[in-house]
Amino acid sequence: MIDRVEIVVKAGAGGDGVVSFRREKFVPRGGPNGGDGGDGGDVVLCADRSVRTLAEMGRRRQYRAPRGQHGQGSTKHGRNGEDMVLKVPPGTVATAIEEDGTETILADLQHQGQKAVVAEGGAGGWGNTRFANSIHQAPRIAQKGAEGDEVRLRLDLKLLADVGIAGLPNAGKSTLLTGVSAARPKIGSYPFTTIEPNLGVVDVGWERFVMADIPGLIEGAHEGAGLGLDFLRHIERTRLVLHLIDGSSPDPVKDMETVNAELREYGQGLAERRQIIVINKTDIPEVAEKVDELRLQFAAGGTEVTFISGASGDGVSSLMETLATRLSETEDEEPEAAGGEAELPVLRPLEGRVKVRENDGVYEVVGAKAVSFAETMPLESDEGRAEVWRRFQRWGVTGALRRAGARAGDRVRLGRVELEMQ
Repeated sequence: MIDRVEIVVKAGAGGDGVVSFRREKFVPRGGPNGGDGGDGGDVVLCADRSVRTLAEMGRRRQYRAPRGQHGQGSTKHGRNGEDMVLKVPPGTVATAIEEDGTETILADLQHQGQKAVVAEGGAGGWGNTRFANSIHQAPRIAQKGAEGDEVRLRLDLKLLADVGIAGLPNAGKSTLLTGVSAARPKIGSYPFTTIEPNLGVVDVGWERFVMADIPGLIEGAHEGAGLGLDFLRHIERTRLVLHLIDGSSPDPVKDMETVNAELREYGQGLAERRQIIVINKTDIPEVAEKVDELRLQFAAGGTEVTFISGASGDGVSSLMETLATRLSETEDEEPEAAGGEAELPVLRPLEGRVKVRENDGVYEVVGAKAVSFAETMPLESDEGRAEVWRRFQRWGVTGALRRAGARAGDRVRLGRVELEMQ
């Protein structure tokens, strides 16, 4: 089950820097004291178990974080814009969609409280204090705040089941799910009736949990045999495994060992996931007659088993109560994800290196730091343009342009602005 919405997120723009000078009695030539603008707020996704679906998120098409405040005189820094934190259910995958249709996965939030920045706020502009030096002691320029990122985002919810029903094909998993929830999976008397996971919501008194019917595993599933690989991934996201065994099988103990071996070989902590071993189909006379025998066989290996009949409902209510109790005991435990629990870094950081490419006589500079600086400077003034080229000389941009063949008077493009090479 995948719940999907598409939204546009826009991070806040940075506040503008300000041009200001000290104006005090008996200080006729006070120096510059213009403060910097504040940074714009980021757009952050946060996994929160209190959110169950993406329905609320889909009610709006656009989300905008606040911008930073402008700087002020007396070297007062503008206040940073607050981050916009969007709560999503654990199991949400965020994908950025470019204008050409290219898709990039930005985050896979599996754990309670895990966060990811999906749109970074613009940096605040510098006030004129920043541009003062021993030669230019009274700069009359300030920098505008940078625009925040705007991202078209698709959110997919791969719903995290609390309980995953694992077992060999035809063990009765779909029948059990149908009996305890409103889910209506396909049911048949042949293997691989279920070819995709089915989810059902189970109510036990005041408690509620999600149960997933995972398609049957066979020997070699961890290597891709049968339908195993895709569905072993679904068990990764469950808190508890209900291991269902066909009581009419010739060797139920071997069936349990086969499934556990596949969980062990697949890894990702599945072998250590809590299990409840359940033997199904006690409505069949042959199975009912050997309940005590089966109990002793499993007990010899140190395994406690529960007997039910998914078809008749015998023992199912008691099993659901046991599951609810076990889940409440593991409420603060989270299954390990394949990628670990490290918080995702800020996306699209400023690049350190600058590249230049020539196109029809125009030299285009590629490098976030240089482009952002040029776009936010007051290029309409001689002083603003001179400051840009002074910084470019220091950062190596001028050298990169010259190595690419640019000469004085050539057109140089940096993002949305163009300059004349100096």
